[in-house]
Amino acid sequence: MRFGVLGPLAVWTDAGAPVRVPEAKVRTLLAVLLTRPGHPVSVDRLIDALWGDRPPRNAIGTLQARVSQLRRALEEGEPGGRGLVAARPPGYALDAGPDAVDAARFAAALGREAADPLARKRFLGDALALWRGPAFADFADAEFARTAIIELEEGRLVALERHARARLDLGEHAAVAAELAAPAARHPLREPLQALHLRALHLSGRQGEAFAGYHALRERLAEELGADPGPELAELHRAMLAEGPAAPPRPAPRLPAALDELIGREDAVDQGRALLAGHRLVTLTGPGGVGKTRLAVEIASRSLADHPDGVWMVELTAPDDVAEQVASVLGLREEPGGTPLTDALRGRRALLVLDNCEHVLEPAAELAGRLLAAAPGLRVLATSREPLGIAGERLQLVPPLDLPGPETAPDGLRESSAVRLFVARAAAACPGFALDADTAPWVAAICRRLDGVPLALELAATRVRALGVRELAARLDDRFRVLADGRRGGPARQRTLRAVIDWSWELLTGPERVALRRLAVHAGGCTLDAAEAVCDTDVDVLARLVDRSLAVRTEEGRYRLLESVAAYALERLREAGEEDEFRHRHALHYTGLAEHAAERLRGPEQGHWLKRLDHEAANLRAALGNGAGIGSVNALAWYWYLRGRFGEARRAFAGALAAHPQASPARTEAATWLTVFTMLAGEGVDSEELRQTALADHDDPFARAKAEWLLSHVHWAYGDLAVNRRRVDRALTVFRKREDRWFTAAALATRANLALGHGDLVALERDAVESVALFAELGDPWGRLEASDALVRRAEIAGDYAEAARLLREGLRLAEESRMWPETSFRLSGLGRVALLTGALGEARDLHERALDLARRHMARSAEEFAEVGLGLVARARGDLDAAERHLRARLDWLRGIGGTAGLAFVHAQLGFVAEERGDAVRALALHTEGLAAARAVGDPRAIALALEGLAGARSLAGEHAAAARMLAEADGLRAAAGAALPPAERRDVDRIAGRIRDASGVVADTGESPSPGESSSPGEREP
Repeated sequence: MRFGVLGPLAVWTDAGAPVRVPEAKVRTLLAVLLTRPGHPVSVDRLIDALWGDRPPRNAIGTLQARVSQLRRALEEGEPGGRGLVAARPPGYALDAGPDAVDAARFAAALGREAADPLARKRFLGDALALWRGPAFADFADAEFARTAIIELEEGRLVALERHARARLDLGEHAAVAAELAAPAARHPLREPLQALHLRALHLSGRQGEAFAGYHALRERLAEELGADPGPELAELHRAMLAEGPAAPPRPAPRLPAALDELIGREDAVDQGRALLAGHRLVTLTGPGGVGKTRLAVEIASRSLADHPDGVWMVELTAPDDVAEQVASVLGLREEPGGTPLTDALRGRRALLVLDNCEHVLEPAAELAGRLLAAAPGLRVLATSREPLGIAGERLQLVPPLDLPGPETAPDGLRESSAVRLFVARAAAACPGFALDADTAPWVAAICRRLDGVPLALELAATRVRALGVRELAARLDDRFRVLADGRRGGPARQRTLRAVIDWSWELLTGPERVALRRLAVHAGGCTLDAAEAVCDTDVDVLARLVDRSLAVRTEEGRYRLLESVAAYALERLREAGEEDEFRHRHALHYTGLAEHAAERLRGPEQGHWLKRLDHEAANLRAALGNGAGIGSVNALAWYWYLRGRFGEARRAFAGALAAHPQASPARTEAATWLTVFTMLAGEGVDSEELRQTALADHDDPFARAKAEWLLSHVHWAYGDLAVNRRRVDRALTVFRKREDRWFTAAALATRANLALGHGDLVALERDAVESVALFAELGDPWGRLEASDALVRRAEIAGDYAEAARLLREGLRLAEESRMWPETSFRLSGLGRVALLTGALGEARDLHERALDLARRHMARSAEEFAEVGLGLVARARGDLDAAERHLRARLDWLRGIGGTAGLAFVHAQLGFVAEERGDAVRALALHTEGLAAARAVGDPRAIALALEGLAGARSLAGEHAAAARMLAEADGLRAAAGAALPPAERRDVDRIAGRIRDASGVVADTGESPSPGESSSPGEREP
């Protein structure tokens, strides 16, 4: 997160999105903390800054409330923002790093030194660009900001003066004279600033104004300060008297005029100018069509003042003598044995842009090296699809434009520079075209399919008038025909998409062409090992493809082709008659990878192999589509499960089973996994029916035990819990006999959860502790999460919310690190439950909303149910009964469809409490009666107690107080027998009902030492 005080107070996310900080007092609090970022500001000073001599009655408490509001605003702006506001004696501090506050970045730049005036101009210009107005503009009259404002504004003037001095050294006399006029008028007695302005006037040929300004300044100093001009001004005056006329005007630049706006390259322009400021040879490299030439023109255009002796651009269009082409542009004649080029450039501060060097690489590199050696003031900016490869060269990689994210809303898509370019060019080619809700999804698809390559996007934009974006997107599988024309003018190599890639292909050697076409069988890139194994290539050839901008080497060390290059290479692979052979080799390689990984996804290497398979997800899908056998899908099953990719897994298993109808152990295993993922997708099919069908074909004892555990583990809280328990017991016996520690630990974790379902807390703790110990020894992250789940429930039941929160936070960290998103959602909801039980209702709502969003994005239905039921509990605790009912009812039909009896018992209890709180005794009685029947079917004494407590509420509301008191006593007895008396935080409903009975009849209901669960959780609320 970033903060701004060089202007109005502002906050941005790391991505640059503005963050709203509401309320004047909260903004003032942030401003005070920003006067000393990273250091504590005392409580007394904060109170004085916020309220002056009229503080509120409870000033410290009110300050704490404002701190909470600030933390909430920062957290809403960016996750983790809450932690930036830290309590630190004697008050609070904003823990912002040195790069997070614009004033700190400005101060750092001001402290830099550089001998090169171009470098000084660059970094001081960047520092001044941070200013958006007067420092602390919203608090100009505030006493707390006075010192900071004075120091910052003085620094701004110093930076302005140093920047002007560097620009004068670079010959920007006229521009500096014009730009310093206003600051000099605002500070008429500041001698360094006045001296710079007078010097700029004189050097730009305005000697009369310079002398007049000097005499006026001398009179001002005498009248207002009683002083003479200082040594700097006196020396300047003598120099002006001694100097002759101003220097002649600089030569006009030889650059092509831009025909349209450069979109999405502001950062690249800044980077290029910075590199030119510090280095004499900069080469822009990147694939064909990425916009290297246009970027070079923009960099050169904005660098004219840095090169007062000339800026020239040479387009190397022909393989003729490169030196002759350069000499022609400079108006010289390069003769054999002569040196007119080096003679013309020697002693000049000039910029030479060499465009399109890749097809004359050696002569271009030789000439650049010779000119740079002979002309110390010369800088060269080259564009090439591969580096020149000479000493002193600095590369600037020009990537494609930013692609859109997963969102398809027009406002979100406009953040993508690829989308902005396409929309601008499409609107120019097709008047009336606009990015709106109808066109946005297709525009996003086009930009992604074309890799954000500007030339491809511009060619595509010309087809919008004829095809529209929907049809254009649909036809991009045949992109070389669709984008075969539409652009006239410019080099032939840039008129069609095929021509762009043809140009690069022709420059390749034989081995490079072979490697490029074979790489096309990979989807989403590949590792070096995969390229060597599948394509029969080596690292040297791959490195040359990267140098020639036809392959990209990612930060993870993977080799990737842009989609258009891959499509072109695939055509070449078909022409060579190699497609079938190399697709088969691809399928074999990735089948082997999947089988190798499957053995390592249970244990300490789980995290590594999850990430490895994540990287290879596209290749694994391609391998399955290219005929990988049923063993491949079985090998990937646990990966898909851990990643929550239930829909993808169902499709893969359904396809594999259809392709392999013959009976086999592998097919039986695949059918079991299809059942698992069907259950996880939660489409309303009864869980128990699915389990029984899947188990019918298992013969091998170990395979059957694994299936019995897995089918019982998945949605353990749904279906017949007693049958699930018996299955897990049988499986556990087999696992112990085989001394299989992983499956033993897994079965124990599931059995611990099932023990919760029938109220056996002793068995729960025993099995969970053993499971935790085994999984800790095995080092399996998923297992540690799974085993700790029952311990979280046990801590909640005991009212030990601190321990429950500790386990949940530890689990959340582990789930997020492992990118197990359904498990992450469950932990967020679990923390939301703890927040609810400890009275932090706002935090509880936020956590459940985050959990619900995550579950929906990953189609994790059980996690979705757990989160939405939690939102219902929070709404009820806040008194919003309509919202509570809406959230709770949203999951009823789904629970009925999958046999979620325990969940039905809990949700009916909560709906019954809603009806009771509305005063509807009849409706409350019906709902609690239905909930009691479900609870008894499950056999969980806590669920039965909850239903009885609800019935007591309905009966007492109807005036049947004696019966209600008996029900409360019965519920208390059940809880006591189960060792699960209600902790104080969960007594709201029971206390309310008991109070009503006592007030109406004088009967004191026996509710034990701790009563009812208005916000209690239930085993039916979530899956493991």
